[in-house]
Amino acid sequence: MTGYWLGVVSRDHVRRGVELGIAQANHGKRAAAERMRPGDGLVYYSPRTGMRAGAPVRAFTALGVIDDVPAWQADDPTGCFRPWRRSVTYRPVEQVGIDTLREVLDLTAAPNWGMVLRRGLIPLTAHDFALIEAAMTGEFAAVRAARGPRATVAG
Repeated sequence: MTGYWLGVVSRDHVRRGVELGIAQANHGKRAAAERMRPGDGLVYYSPRTGMRAGAPVRAFTALGVIDDVPAWQADDPTGCFRPWRRSVTYRPVEQVGIDTLREVLDLTAAPNWGMVLRRGLIPLTAHDFALIEAAMTGEFAAVRAARGPRATVAG
């Protein structure tokens, strides 16, 4: 069974992860890396450019699929930070603001949806993954065809 995940990470860290072909979440916690399975879809949402500061972004910034490689702990010569990671095949996509999709996502249907994002790595519905993927790959006709929350993507 394919799962879908939304990682909430600063855009600077997302860009570094895409360059390296890796994913890490929740400050490199092992449990987060091991929850993602080979073949799962991963979307990153970046609230800001930097981890603790930076300009607001509020956009989906990367999309990929978890590779069939076990989670591993990164080496750090100083031994101070050894995050757990997964290998990811990222797709070439365009950044898409969350406001573009807010009206059609299951994720944003609840009034307090922003609080859910504080968890760092959260399950995403297949519906939401498909809409975000369509928007990020330029298939806006499919996004426009969605009629309200939990609608299907037109083919």
